[in-house]
Amino acid sequence: MTPIFITGPCVIESAELLDTVAAEVARLKNKTGLTFYFKASFDKANRTSIHSFRGPGLEKGLQMLADVKAKYGLPLLTDIHESWQARAAGEVVDVLQIPAFLCRQTDLLVEAARTGKTVNIKKAQFLSGDDMRYPVEKCREAGASEVWLTERGSSFGYNNLVVDFRNLPIMSQYADRVIMDCTHSVQRPGGAGGKTGGDRQFVPMMALAAKAFGAQGYFFETHPNPDHALSDGPNMLFLSDLEKVVDSLI
Repeated sequence: MTPIFITGPCVIESAELLDTVAAEVARLKNKTGLTFYFKASFDKANRTSIHSFRGPGLEKGLQMLADVKAKYGLPLLTDIHESWQARAAGEVVDVLQIPAFLCRQTDLLVEAARTGKTVNIKKAQFLSGDDMRYPVEKCREAGASEVWLTERGSSFGYNNLVVDFRNLPIMSQYADRVIMDCTHSVQRPGGAGGKTGGDRQFVPMMALAAKAFGAQGYFFETHPNPDHALSDGPNMLFLSDLEKVVDSLI
């Protein structure tokens, strides 16, 4: 199966940021001939602190994503946190993503599936790869056209994650495509004083290890200046490094 790439900033910070990142993603798409999905969140409802930046919200955020699609022709992926968001988001994006902490929320999964869009379910940090058959089952029985599963690490200890790469072939039994989230898997959740830390230097190695275990897609959050990003900066790739990492995988 030809791999796909899902990449973009963690959260919509501004139209200028979306344009900068999308231009580079579109260039890589044209250079490689592969499928690249542009990813950004209109609302980060699961931030560590109530004071953390969440994004522009549903209506404004979806319009900004629609503008990216119109300008660059990139298919879109965004996450939803509430079942009522599925229909509106499904009118704009190509893939609806279910956050890891919410992957057992039946109403959320069902409403995402009913849009007819592809549903990408992130594996919870507290579930095994084999447990993910049940969220997939919920989506399929609700009529999902295609269901992907994404590995993003498992809870290991205080403010740390570990990746069991066996989950990739295990989850491939249940999903249409299995993706490795190479940036969230190097997070240190809540480990930076009211916000999440991370170790971005390990992202390229996470990707190569996932390739060895049969990953069918790669998820990279990226930003021109991650150290000044408003969400998930410590684990995001520098935009200038994205091409090098993609080249190593193809």
